[in-house]
Amino acid sequence: MTDGDFGLLSPVTASPAVTALTGDRAVIAAILDVEAAWAAVLEEAGLAPEGSAAVVAEAADADHYDLAVIAERAQGGANPVIPLLGELRARVKVLDITGGGAAKAVHTSLTSQDVLDSALVLLASRTVSALITEVKATTTALATLAEQHADTLCVGRSLTQHALPYTFGLKAAQWFQGVAAAASKLAAAELPVQFGGASGTLASGSKLTAGSDSTPFTLADSLASKLGLAPAPAPWHSNRLAVTSLGDSLAALLDSFGKIAADMVFLSRPEVGELGEPLAAGRGVSSAMPQKQNPVLSVLIRSAALQAPALASQLHSAAGTFNDERPDGAWHTEWPALRRLLALALGAALQLRELSEGLRVFPEAMRRNLEISGPLLLSEGVSAAVAPLLGEDGKQKLQAVVDETLAAPATQQADTYRKLLREAVPAEALSDDQLDALLDPASYLGEAAEISRRILAAYPEFTASTKGAPRG
Repeated sequence: MTDGDFGLLSPVTASPAVTALTGDRAVIAAILDVEAAWAAVLEEAGLAPEGSAAVVAEAADADHYDLAVIAERAQGGANPVIPLLGELRARVKVLDITGGGAAKAVHTSLTSQDVLDSALVLLASRTVSALITEVKATTTALATLAEQHADTLCVGRSLTQHALPYTFGLKAAQWFQGVAAAASKLAAAELPVQFGGASGTLASGSKLTAGSDSTPFTLADSLASKLGLAPAPAPWHSNRLAVTSLGDSLAALLDSFGKIAADMVFLSRPEVGELGEPLAAGRGVSSAMPQKQNPVLSVLIRSAALQAPALASQLHSAAGTFNDERPDGAWHTEWPALRRLLALALGAALQLRELSEGLRVFPEAMRRNLEISGPLLLSEGVSAAVAPLLGEDGKQKLQAVVDETLAAPATQQADTYRKLLREAVPAEALSDDQLDALLDPASYLGEAAEISRRILAAYPEFTASTKGAPRG
């Protein structure tokens, strides 16, 4: 076995599905796909010998190339396209039975940045497609949780403290909203082809198409069509909005994943116990403490979310320092940052799908935690309803009730609050039944159900079932 990067220190991306779409072989395959598509464009336009596209396509098989050798030789020209082209041309000559004409279709009028930019955008397109599939499975599961637990009471927390009655259905709907909104932005990201020539003037392309029915722009549009990418109105060698926008969308999606993971690592603590990750043999184990069940899916997702901002920032740093018509160094720093973002997003999406589809929900624990604060959670609603019954200083009187309640031991606060309220409000103004209703947490959920409904209705494309969809 040869040495290589297998993701030993990045378990969130150590997946065959992630490697297949973002690994070195996927990069080489994308570069070769661009070259093969370009040969087909030239042949169709009558600018390359008949049959040359088929020869280039046969030669453009990533399995025929030694990745380690190409990576090492890439130091000679500061990018992998140059050494790969040398090997591709040699292979085309071997396969070409027409006498060498097919080699004329390889890379003609392109530059390395045309190919590598287009290849990385192609790599991104393929990864994003798989990523959206995983996300839709996740959002479908979250939507189901939101509907199933629309009436499951829990406590809403603000600045780490108990705030108001809440529902787990609304929490799941808010998780759904974060992921669906970010995924919508990612799905709409424009992924354009690159074609500008040596310095973005299309000079060699103009010379190539002179006297033909084609122009450099029609050739570029044909290349975009063959690769399934967006056409570009002009070369974008030094204008990197396409890259930074993609990076921002990936980071935003990972933000939404991180929110869910952050909630999970808290809500799955034994002393909270409201949620649990799906169980699997060997999952969540400790090397020293056999009783532990660590929330490893959430930990891995969270690790990806924590890395994303710096990677997106790197893309912006590069874009802001692109000098001249083709840059030195800044362009090169994009490649690992963008690929890492793609790998992290897909790896975390795989983990989040498993988490959301197998999430264990414990309504009894939610109710138990809700009752720790008991009727104190209703103090906002109580104040609005009762203060007018107590005269001009009604709010001050009720605040005094809350302050006295908080001075009591935590285990006695629920009974203390109700007792003090009963003493403060005349029975003729508020009956016992009315007081009980006022202190029922289910009576103070506001528009929780409608908020959930509106969230799910806003993203119908992310609630359709994707059961049985391929993983990655």
